Amino acid sequence: MDLQYAQNWLNDILNEVSIQFQKVPGSAIFLRYVKSSYQNDPVRSAVELFLVLFAIRYLLSPKYSTQKKSYVTLSDEACALPEIDELVDDWTPEPLVAPQTPFEEAENEKRPVIVGPTGPKSKLSNGRTVTNLASYNFYNLIANETLKEKAIQVLRTYGVGPCSPPGFYGTQDVHIKTEADIAAHLGASACIVYAQAFSTISSVIPAFSKRGDIIVADRAVNYAIRKGIQISRSTVRWYEHNDSEDMERVLEKVVREQRKKPLTRRFVVTEGLFENVGDMLDLPKTIELKLKYKFRLILDETWSFGVLGRTGRGITEHQNVDAAEVDMIIGSLAGPLCAGGGFCAGSDEIVEHQRISAAAYTFSAALPAMLATTASETLSMLQTNPEMLTSVRDNIKTMWAQLDPRSDWIRCTSSAENPIMILALKLEVVLSRKLSIADQEQLLQDIVDEVRQETSLPKLNADIRLQTLANGVMITRVKSMPRAINATTKDIGWELQPALKVCITSGLSRKEIERAGITIRHAVTKIMTRKR
Repeated sequence: MDLQYAQNWLNDILNEVSIQFQKVPGSAIFLRYVKSSYQNDPVRSAVELFLVLFAIRYLLSPKYSTQKKSYVTLSDEACALPEIDELVDDWTPEPLVAPQTPFEEAENEKRPVIVGPTGPKSKLSNGRTVTNLASYNFYNLIANETLKEKAIQVLRTYGVGPCSPPGFYGTQDVHIKTEADIAAHLGASACIVYAQAFSTISSVIPAFSKRGDIIVADRAVNYAIRKGIQISRSTVRWYEHNDSEDMERVLEKVVREQRKKPLTRRFVVTEGLFENVGDMLDLPKTIELKLKYKFRLILDETWSFGVLGRTGRGITEHQNVDAAEVDMIIGSLAGPLCAGGGFCAGSDEIVEHQRISAAAYTFSAALPAMLATTASETLSMLQTNPEMLTSVRDNIKTMWAQLDPRSDWIRCTSSAENPIMILALKLEVVLSRKLSIADQEQLLQDIVDEVRQETSLPKLNADIRLQTLANGVMITRVKSMPRAINATTKDIGWELQPALKVCITSGLSRKEIERAGITIRHAVTKIMTRKR
């Protein structure tokens, strides 16, 4: 009896709800939609009803935060103001960067400041004039009056900068000309110009290689390449520096692992002249391996373009390789060419793909017209005046003769054609003295400071000594790579060896290069014997 009464009561309630619902405007349409859409699928109706109820509850629920509250509850308004002043006085903001180490503080205090124009002879803020071997002014183009006049003319015509990305309205006729000049100089099908040299390679890599793709890279590649690899989120396989046998082992292993997996894009990333070590790539062997195992080659010629080859075309010209055999050639217009920006040369498809997918090209303002024109003019000078390269190479040989074979402490790891000489402590010196990385950096910094302060050379005749009384030599060190990048790219096993960096220029005569080399060698000996 009680059960029947409950059923009757429930039916009355449902009938009353139905009557009231039918009085709502649009209820008949809603009921007709439900009956026609869900009469054969009650599960779907139940799921959607649950989602609707959940959404209503979520919208009506109070706000909440999963983070710990970082604010302070104050007392009543009358006492709030003194409390706020007290809290402000006690608050200490967190530093934006890590505090400097004692070594970094000492280095910054001694860092030289150049006053006036930069050149082979530079004046420092302390009034001294030094021989500048710390800048990439290989051909002394900074002092070229023709380039200066051309740059001023372009500046007056086009202004300081386009102030817009190339894909919007930042592209100008000078950019198109520079791209065509670089492509013709290299013998490539097409070329694209970026506004910054560093961001070129770090944008090209993620434009083509994505998550799940494979990158095989040399352990000694530069910081910009490592940033590009990190951004791409691709799977990275490292091989020993400039070791073709180990490279082939890694390529073969990757191919073997990928046989039963879906097809992925695979790249080899390396440099022409390695920024961190200074030595040269064996490009013919690298191309042979990339064709054998079906990889694409991304070649960073930041430090070899404008340096190697009879006309400065880079490592392809130096080692007699057709540029078309390299999928992507990346270079800098800011170093040897004394302009600005970078470029990527390759096939038409590779270049056009970057115009809509490379972050540094799509979202950065275009290269200033003045720098684009300077790059074109410099390329023309290298093609028509190959003696510019010959002069630098003669000075490189002169500096080599003074440093590498004559020093008991340092050795040059750079290629004989590289105007950037990387001078590291000899292995037997490091092992015999048990020098850590920090110890080596401190010794090399002391050498940098000593070379800059040097005012006389021993064991020279009076005429040469008088000419060098006022001139120290300004060189620098190879800076260590941040460990965070190594950890992100899973390459903790390789560490950059501390070294000196000496940049050769044609703006100095052979005798001046000789004197600078003797000064460097004398400072190395002085510091190393003093620290014994």
